[in-house]
Amino acid sequence: MIRMTEPSKITAVPDHQPAAGGIAARARASVGPKYLAGLNPEQREAVETLDGPVLVLAGAGTGKTRVLTTRIAHILSQGRARPAEILSVTFTNKAAREMKHRLGQMLGHAVEGMPWLGTFHSIGGRILRVHAELAQLKSNFTVLDVDDQVRLLKQLLQADNIDEKRWPARMLAGLIDGWKNRGLMPSQVPSGEAAMFANGKGGKLYASYQERLKILNAADFGDLLLENIRIFREHPDILRQYQQRFKFILVDEYQDTNVAQYLWLRLLSQAPAKPAAQAVIPERVEDANPESGDESSARDSGFDAAHRPGMTERAALAASAAPTKNICCVGDDDQSIYGWRGAEVDNILRFEHDFPGAKVIRLERNYRSTGHILAAASHLIAHNEGRLGKTLRTEDQDGEKVTVTGSWDSEEEARGIGEEIEQLQRQGEKLNEIAILVRASYQMREFEDRFVTLGLPYRVIGGPRFYERAEIRDALAYLRVINSPADDLAFERIVNTPKRGLGDATVQMLHDHARKRRIPLFEAARAVVETDELKPKARGSLRDLIAQFDRWRTQREVTAHTDLAQIVLDESGYTEMWQKDRSADAAGRLENLKELVRSMEEFENLQGFLEHISLVMDREGGAEDDAVSLMTLHSAKGLEFDNVFLPGWEEGLFPSQRTLDEQGRAGLEEERRLGHVGLTRARRRAKIYFATNRRIHGTWSTTIPSRFLDELPAANVEITESKGGSGWGGSGGYGASRFDDMEAFGSSYSTPGWQRAQANRNRGGGRTGGFEEDAATFSSSSSSGPDFGSFSSRRRGPLTIEGELVAKSTGTTSEFSLEDRVFHQKFGYGRVTKIDGNKLTIAFDKAGEKKVVDSFVQRA
Repeated sequence: MIRMTEPSKITAVPDHQPAAGGIAARARASVGPKYLAGLNPEQREAVETLDGPVLVLAGAGTGKTRVLTTRIAHILSQGRARPAEILSVTFTNKAAREMKHRLGQMLGHAVEGMPWLGTFHSIGGRILRVHAELAQLKSNFTVLDVDDQVRLLKQLLQADNIDEKRWPARMLAGLIDGWKNRGLMPSQVPSGEAAMFANGKGGKLYASYQERLKILNAADFGDLLLENIRIFREHPDILRQYQQRFKFILVDEYQDTNVAQYLWLRLLSQAPAKPAAQAVIPERVEDANPESGDESSARDSGFDAAHRPGMTERAALAASAAPTKNICCVGDDDQSIYGWRGAEVDNILRFEHDFPGAKVIRLERNYRSTGHILAAASHLIAHNEGRLGKTLRTEDQDGEKVTVTGSWDSEEEARGIGEEIEQLQRQGEKLNEIAILVRASYQMREFEDRFVTLGLPYRVIGGPRFYERAEIRDALAYLRVINSPADDLAFERIVNTPKRGLGDATVQMLHDHARKRRIPLFEAARAVVETDELKPKARGSLRDLIAQFDRWRTQREVTAHTDLAQIVLDESGYTEMWQKDRSADAAGRLENLKELVRSMEEFENLQGFLEHISLVMDREGGAEDDAVSLMTLHSAKGLEFDNVFLPGWEEGLFPSQRTLDEQGRAGLEEERRLGHVGLTRARRRAKIYFATNRRIHGTWSTTIPSRFLDELPAANVEITESKGGSGWGGSGGYGASRFDDMEAFGSSYSTPGWQRAQANRNRGGGRTGGFEEDAATFSSSSSSGPDFGSFSSRRRGPLTIEGELVAKSTGTTSEFSLEDRVFHQKFGYGRVTKIDGNKLTIAFDKAGEKKVVDSFVQRA
């Protein structure tokens, strides 16, 4: 018999929640997702807040990449979306590869199903290939690089009888790129801006350029997003497809987005509207008023929301957009340093306005730098007014203070930094953990000279890249024509390479024929060879070339793309051309061509390889060599080193006078952000230098220390003396130099260079203060100080890029032979492995391989 209790007599049992720290709570935590382990509270909040718009303000070294990848893992593990329903965009291929690698470690093979994880341009290019016909293109269109853009624009200038010397094609390319970064089609360029080039022809040339791209079946980088935006606006059904597909959107480095990237993201981030009730998609209007005095008119002019005048594009989107979905943007307003190439820091500053109800999460715990470095960087950036605000902190020790060192001139600055690097090396520091970050690239020359003298290996980040070498570009041009016969720029590059007797007159004839019939250059060539317009020899050569391309395209269907590339290089005569070349670098070029073919093995087909080449932005190679990294502050974004040297902190150089003149306070704040980025690249040591005198473009200038030095906190900064040797004395009325006291150095400084300086002085050579000029240059009779105009210009030393020494031989023959056993005062014993004039490559027993001048060594 079942007894029933009256409901009124049942005692309510309270809901149970595991007690914090109790057995149940700890047991539940032990079976939680492993990918959440190790996250700090702010990072975990950023990972687990999945609904609605989220802005993660991630300071330098706070683990933003881990947050992004863990957030994707959390979305997938919670079943909120499938891999193909997540759009994750980054700015560099390197960042995309790192995210895929980390996701692979977290989730195994799930990352293989994430086709929409990549850069803005790679994803935009993928969407454009799907809908190419809506942009008047074919799906196999070519993506032009800057060099090809400039060549095409030169052709248009010539056809329009515009003086290319007065109106350079590269200048027009920059204007067009700027317009595309702002989402402007040719008809939408304000007339005031169009008048900036060729007496008002800028807009017309932009339109002609776009028209020519369609004929060539080509697009440039700006088109990859600009055409996306146009298609989304003109075809709401296509936009709705992608809005429905992407349930979650994640954006890295949001502070670096430009207007076009912002528009692209805003359109995709709107919740999909029903077909019967489409959200209004704002359009630009052609009758914009470019003369508006509004500071943002250059960016926003021409936008109209529901035909309401005065609305900017951003306001139009905010007013007309449907509710936003799950978008998470990660960025740092304090690291927005790319305004010069179109980045809009305002995008991140106005995030809460653009996405109402957005949650802002600040990541302030730094895992990279020591306390003194973070305090200095935070105190510096706090002087900016245009920022959302956060303060970096660390649980690590304070470490060494940031040092500030003054030097007499840039040469002493380079000597001092060279001495400090050698000292760090003697203490066991790896050269790969040492970086010199300069504001302007011309500052590098002093360091290059000094490092060659010291025998210190170094790499220049931002130097020539593999795919930019002439022989590689030629080989790629052949492959591009096979992939897309309408690629005029590639065809023109190789039509007479190697020499086929097809000179400029022949190429000009082909261009004229192509323009008249509005066909690609290759088709024009096919038509011309059937006429008598060309001389028999040229006609025969051109006919043979066309037949070769036809044959290669047929072979493409049955031959591996790596084998095809080798066939093309051989049958075209290009390989033979370099085999017959007797120049010193011919062998190296042949090796580069072999490496090119080997690099294609990683790709499934030719089009995939060419797509990769057109989009790749990252430097490859050289990372395995132990060498000092030399780069600009802009190139250092995203990198970190144990030891960072920051030379050139002087007014006019840093902050840049040009930036201040062109952008005013906004420019000053971006320069300050650049200083913040430089300091936060350092893990253990940050060393700032400034020079009292600096030679800029051959002219000596007296400088004053940067205003940023006074914005550093005194408690975290130490003033030090330059180790580079003072140039303040010896003559010229500046008093005695500390170098006059040779005994002070004794046996602690015994390099061959110093020994030669001592010998010269003992012989009356008169070299003082570290300068190589004669003492007569600094005659003591001059009471007004040294005459900077009389300084003899120093010869630039051999150039090293990516650890490779490109040294000029003096033409003399070395007395040493291969395999000779030698001794060097600094590097010890070693064996000669290569000889180039008086330059020796020596494998030292302890110091490894070095390149030195033979006068610095003696037989062992």
